Amino acid sequence: MEAIKKTKEYQIFKKRSGRHAILNTQNQWLKADEKTKILLKEGLIKLTPAKKKEEAAAPAEEAKA
Repeated sequence: MEAIKKTKEYQIFKKRSGRHAILNTQNQWLKADEKTKILLKEGLIKLTPAKKKEEAAAPAEEAKA
């Protein structure tokens, strides 16, 4: 793993797979929301809005019945 950035609160690493890993001061790996917030703040990732599921399919099935 390649060290990208080191702060007082955490260290950011980049894995060979291209993903990021974050190690906090208690030597614990951060996961999920905490990791996402830090990577967004540092500008290392961008989030796209989630696609809405098509709700038109459900009423069409009810009309057939």
